[in-house]
Parts: sequence; structure tokens; C-alpha cells
Amino acid sequence: MAEVINMPRLSDTMEEGVVAKWLKKVGDKVEEGDILAEIETDKATMEFESFHEGTLLHIGIEEGETAPVDNLLAIIGEEGEDISSLLKGESKPSEKEKSKSASKDASKEAPVADSKDKKEETSESSNEVPEGVEVINMPRLSDTMEEGTVAAWLKKEGDTVEEGDILAEIETDKATMEFESFYSGTLLKIGVQEGETVKVDTLLAIIGPEGTDVSGIASGKSAPKSSDKKEETLTEENVSEGETSEEKEKANTTEAKDGSRIFASPLAKKIAEDKGIDLADVKGSGENGRIVKKDVEAFQPSAKPAAAKSESPAASSEKAVQTYTPVGEESFEEIKNSQMRKTIAKRLGESKFTAPHYYLTIEVNMETAMASRKQINEIPDVKVSFNDMVIKASAMALRKHPRVNSQWTGDATKIAKHIHMGVAVAVEDGLVVPVVKFADQLSMTQIGAQVKDLAGKSRNKKLQPSEMEGSTFTVSNLGMFGITEFTSIINQPNSAILSVGAIVEKPVVKDGQIVVGNTMKVTLACDHRTVDGATGAAFLQTLKTYLENPVTMLA
Repeated sequence: MAEVINMPRLSDTMEEGVVAKWLKKVGDKVEEGDILAEIETDKATMEFESFHEGTLLHIGIEEGETAPVDNLLAIIGEEGEDISSLLKGESKPSEKEKSKSASKDASKEAPVADSKDKKEETSESSNEVPEGVEVINMPRLSDTMEEGTVAAWLKKEGDTVEEGDILAEIETDKATMEFESFYSGTLLKIGVQEGETVKVDTLLAIIGPEGTDVSGIASGKSAPKSSDKKEETLTEENVSEGETSEEKEKANTTEAKDGSRIFASPLAKKIAEDKGIDLADVKGSGENGRIVKKDVEAFQPSAKPAAAKSESPAASSEKAVQTYTPVGEESFEEIKNSQMRKTIAKRLGESKFTAPHYYLTIEVNMETAMASRKQINEIPDVKVSFNDMVIKASAMALRKHPRVNSQWTGDATKIAKHIHMGVAVAVEDGLVVPVVKFADQLSMTQIGAQVKDLAGKSRNKKLQPSEMEGSTFTVSNLGMFGITEFTSIINQPNSAILSVGAIVEKPVVKDGQIVVGNTMKVTLACDHRTVDGATGAAFLQTLKTYLENPVTMLA
């Protein structure tokens, strides 16, 4: 029978997930434990493994798509099986129960036989695991995980645990992940303390009714993995306990050159192995000198040779002059490009490589503009920025120089009769250009209010597509970062973009004398197919007039 797999809840705060990548495609064979997909949550991108075997019959969420938790993710079943009823929603198995069952199977928690042929085993197991008690073992949180370290317990013994509560943070060989409980009850026993490293399937915790005696389970007498184990003698159990303890110790330690033991987490050991770092040279910052991930990442290989030289004065004295040779490791950090970043790269590349750009720069005296802005902002409930003044001046200059407010189509040049100003806004993932429509008809106060609203939406990722479409000219301002002069790539299909620098206090010549002045440089990038040099220069002259005499914008 086909198994329905829904979008899993991979963290306590996860409400929806994005399928970053499918590692299986429809028609592929799937084994239990195979990684189906990489799912991006609100906290991290995590691997999601299958708890079922069969053929991947259906993918419900494509790569890059976002879906709420419990939405249909995939269907696994027998090859050629009819799943039309499942796709129509006529027959949906209880995924919650399957999730619990799969989690129990994956972590091999408290197996209980229900066959009549195994009556004796059921009786014996019930003696060891009291009714209502659930044994939780160290889970396998990734396909390559062999052991895990408890980074932090979020519950302590005696605490009440609800289904879905986060029990602990577990460090694997790939990441530190939150591990949630599939049971409700009281946390009766913690089997692995913070900082300890144990193998997968080792006793992690016990949950059950408050006051239940679990001393027998805690001592390792319970949760057999198969019916064959029930015939082991007490001596064999004790030997097994000793071996397990020794394995734990070995898993958490490495031997130094002098024979002493080095304590390190699995993730730290894996990173050290990948980078070729000898753990004996790394100083641990964890409990009892235990080496953790950050210790390996911060380790500088050059520290060892330097120490060796300082420890060997005789060797250094043999050479009168030693040339210092820097030692380091060449490495790169790969950051997956977001859809926004890919779109920015594509569009700006097309603009730069198809439109013949040229640049015109002019310096504007901002003394009068600064005084005018100060007077305007003294009016109650009014706030105007220099950027608002530039947008207004640009819009009015475009009305006088319509050729700059144009588009190149190959067969014709389209000159826009309306003026929609694009305003470049930096956001976390890149750059967006919301549009102030009919800007020449708005006052500076109205422009400021619209820009503030659009910029806020941009940073909160609430900007609608309609609010980013239709620009005829763009303004990009980096003056607030102290950038005095720069050039921009034209935001197609526009023919020009204005780059605005910072206002700089500097010596200027006024009436034949050198005085302190405030100037601002603006650079116009033009598409030479539509805007000739003389046209662009005339536009800048008009813009300069408006900015140096803001009162003219009211005429």
C-alpha cells in the first residue's frame, strides 16, 4: 500500500518549509534511510530521510516551492500502483501516527512484540519496561551519522514533557539539530549528559508516568534489539555494558602523540579530518578541555611552527637570518544563490552586456538645498530627505528632457509620457526597485511618504509585484554610506539611472574667495542607443538648477 509523506515539522517553530533540492526523482527506488530531499526551514536547511521503502510515485512540492507543514510532499509505494485516490484526498493515512511509528523504528525505541508466537518475549519485556514508559535512544539525524553529542538539554529530569516539545539539541557530524519528543509524560531519566558523545541507538532518555521506577532500564537491562538477546546471561549483559562504555569513551576521545587522550565532538573530528588538522595541536574550549567545532574552525596552523621555534632556541640560533614564511589554509565558503540573487545577476548582466553605457558626472552646490530642507522640516508632521528632493528634481527634469525618459525596443524608441521613478532599495538578499508612480505630480512630502512606505515593505518582504513594475527612470543613492561618487548599471528597460553620492563639506570658490561649502556629486548612466551625450548633459544641467534652487521646483 502506498505511503503518503507530508511536509514534516523539522523544528518547533516551523510553520512551512521550502524544498531546496530533491535527491530522488519520480520512478526512483527508495530504501529506508535514504535522503529524499533537502528542506529549508525557518532555521536551517536540513536533510529529510525516508522511513519507507518502495518507488517514489509522486512529488507534491517542486524544488523552490514553499508549502505549509503537513501538505502532501511525496508518495512512496509499489511500482505502477494506482495513487489517484490519494491525490484526490479520498484516502489519507494518519501521517501523525506514521511519523511516530517511523520515529520509533528509526531510533529503535522500546520494541514490543505483538505476535502470539512471541508471548514469552512480550511477558519478559513488560517486566523490564513498565506500562506507559517510552525508551528514547540516540536518533540517527542524518544518513552519515554514527554518533551524536548532546549539546544542551532543554528539559531536566522531573519536567513534564508534551508531544512536540524540544528535548535536547544534538550535535551530529553535519549540524546541531533540535530533537523533539513524540511522547507525553514526565522525563524520568537522562541517559546522556550534556557534552557526552554516544553511538546511535544508545539510551538517551526515558519518558513515562511520574514516579515510575526505571532503575532497571537505566542500568541497561531493557530495550533488547531482537528476541535473541533475551537468552543472554547476566554475565554477558555485564560484558556488553563494559564494551558499550568503552565504545563511548573511544568515540568521544582521540589519542595524542604522547599517548594522552583528546576529547573531541564528532563534528569537530570530521572538520579536522577534512582540513587535515591534527587534533593534538588544537586547544579545546569545552568541558574538561573537550574540542568542539569552533575550536577547529578557529585553529591557525601557523601557531604550531611558531611555537616550535620558540621552544627550540638552539635551532633558531643556528640560523642567523630566517625568512618568515606565512602558513595558512586556502579555503572558500559557498553560499547558495537565492532566487532574488539569480534574478539580479541575470538582469544586470543583460543590461550591462547589451546596453552601451556611458557616464556623466556633475557636482551640485547643496548650500541652498540644505537651508530649504531645514525650513521645510520645521513644519509640524513634515519630514523631507535629500533623496526626496533628488527624486522630485529628477522627475521635473525628465519632463523637460523626455528623451531620457525612454526605452529601446530595437525597431523603435519608446518615449514615456508618464514619469514613474524607480528607487533602489538594499535588502538582505540583494536589491529591489519599488516604483513611485507619477512622481512629477507629487510634492516632496508625498514622495517621502511613499518612499518610506515602499522601503519598509521591501525590507519586510511584503512588496507586491505591481509595486516594482513600470519604472521609466531610476535613482540609486549611496550617500548615506559616505560614498561620494559611483556609477550604476541601468535598470532595464529604462534608458538612464542616476547615482547620488554624499554631501561633502569642502573648500569652494565663491565670489572669487575660498570658503567652506557643501557639494554633492551625481552621475548619470545613459544608454547611448537612446540618449546622446548632449541630451544627458542637458538633463544634468536642469537637475542641477532645481537642486541648487529648490524654490524653482514650486514654479
